Amino acid sequence: MRFHRYRPRIWAAVAFVAAATLTTTALLPQAGAAGSSGVRATARLASTAAVASSVEDEGADCAVSSGQTASNSKLPDPFTRTDGTRISTVSDWRCRREEIVRQAETSVYGQKPARPASVTGTVSSTNITVNVSDQGRSSSFSASVSLPSGTGPFPAVIVYGGIADTATIKASGAAVINFDPTAVGKEGTPRTNKQGAFYSIYGANSSTGLLMAWSWGVSRIIDVIQQSGGSILKADATGVTGCSRYGKGAFVAGAFDQRIALTMPIESGSGGTDVFRSIPTESGSQPLSSAYSEQPWLGDAFGSFTGNPAGLPVDTHEVVGLIAPRGAFIMENPHVDWLGAKSGSLAALGGAEVYKALGAGSNISYWSDVQDGTHCAVRPEWKAPLQASIQKFLLNTGNAPAVFKVAPSKAGDLASWRTWQTPTLTDGGGTSAGTSAGTSAGTSAGTSAGTSAGTSAGTSSGTSSGTSTGTTGGSGGSCTATVTAGSQWSDRYNLSVAVTGSTNWTVTANIPAPEKVMSTWNITATYPNAQQLVAKPNGNGNNWGLTIQKNGSTTWPTFTCTTN
Repeated sequence: MRFHRYRPRIWAAVAFVAAATLTTTALLPQAGAAGSSGVRATARLASTAAVASSVEDEGADCAVSSGQTASNSKLPDPFTRTDGTRISTVSDWRCRREEIVRQAETSVYGQKPARPASVTGTVSSTNITVNVSDQGRSSSFSASVSLPSGTGPFPAVIVYGGIADTATIKASGAAVINFDPTAVGKEGTPRTNKQGAFYSIYGANSSTGLLMAWSWGVSRIIDVIQQSGGSILKADATGVTGCSRYGKGAFVAGAFDQRIALTMPIESGSGGTDVFRSIPTESGSQPLSSAYSEQPWLGDAFGSFTGNPAGLPVDTHEVVGLIAPRGAFIMENPHVDWLGAKSGSLAALGGAEVYKALGAGSNISYWSDVQDGTHCAVRPEWKAPLQASIQKFLLNTGNAPAVFKVAPSKAGDLASWRTWQTPTLTDGGGTSAGTSAGTSAGTSAGTSAGTSAGTSAGTSSGTSSGTSTGTTGGSGGSCTATVTAGSQWSDRYNLSVAVTGSTNWTVTANIPAPEKVMSTWNITATYPNAQQLVAKPNGNGNNWGLTIQKNGSTTWPTFTCTTN
């Protein structure tokens, strides 16, 4: 029997069983401890709130490679760069995270393309339409919307295939976006003839697997929500969930789009959260070869690792780490061996170390200690932490559940799987991972004018700070946006922007085609269309920046600043 198939009748009835009283004190795994033990979170770990980004990938401007590493039977160190050096500051994580992204794309999931040239659509109280054009090809898909009671705009949870506790989601104050991922990447197709909205644009023989294609679809839904003006759905409060193979999809979506504030995979199994290296050691779990061949969920490149997971440069504990410091609630079923819950708990324990290093240990929760063994059942044990997660990470009220409830029979032992220890990352001059302008770490492109590390293109004669005298600016009302050249590569370049004259401003950047924005930092960004960025302050001051993807010669955007 395959447990990664949608069985809708499971969701027709809610299983109400006797359960132990839910404890919502912070029970985080101790470094090196087995999964069944825990300690109270320290004040430092509990103090950092998750902040969803305004862009899909904050590290897209980082000059990194996928990197090749020696075969390793233990879990790779999330904190060691591909060049062998270890990160030491919170701001270092931005580009280290990007290395993991590239490694995971190259070896596990396949590439997730950059933001398409054009994404348009509509948001109503019942439906979202998405129209995408890129590389001379177009495709469309849609998702239904179900609003909770009350007055919007509402946060929303994108539910893969409608398989989740949607009643609790809505009762908690969030809308449900029912996303059919098979419209974006169809199951039941050979790897050489993949179909769906993603493959209509990027080719039927694309090496990108369905999970990443589905993730791309989620990102395009968020694009449309960002462009909609926020009258119905909030652009900065999106979650994602799903069960079984849809849990795999939700996991990948949350890892690869930093705009997702809350990621909640359910019973995702092999190819989901389960540690690849651990699966062969867990009796009855779905083999890697089966997860690869059952459907083209994983990227084509993963086929060479099904018999050699030790050769993978990454593992799923690091993919869990990609979600940090944003909210995560991982749910698993220990009663079905095929689902490999022990390997899943190991991934959660390892990923929690990234959360702790970033000072956000309370933002990840895990729960596999459940009584009902029915696959994809709605469980009473999960209701309270689900509500708390939505309230904390989507409504910005209350506290995160901060619980690790691991089934004793499926407890992973992190200590036996790692040879590294979790570092204490210093602030390094930044306020969050890679988002602070002027950080002294200087390893990431996109630092603001005045950074001592800068060696950017366009540096003027006689300066050593990496600033440019060739600034552009536009003024409206009493504010001015002064633009400074940053680092430049063959395919992209950075600009730093300093706004003067006001602290309540809007800067509009018109991007000359075919150039487009890849990422931003220190602002709340919206995109009325593919060639326009609207920037507003987000509490990080008046210095911000952006990375532009270019094609050939560089033509700077034009900037206009107006006071609000």
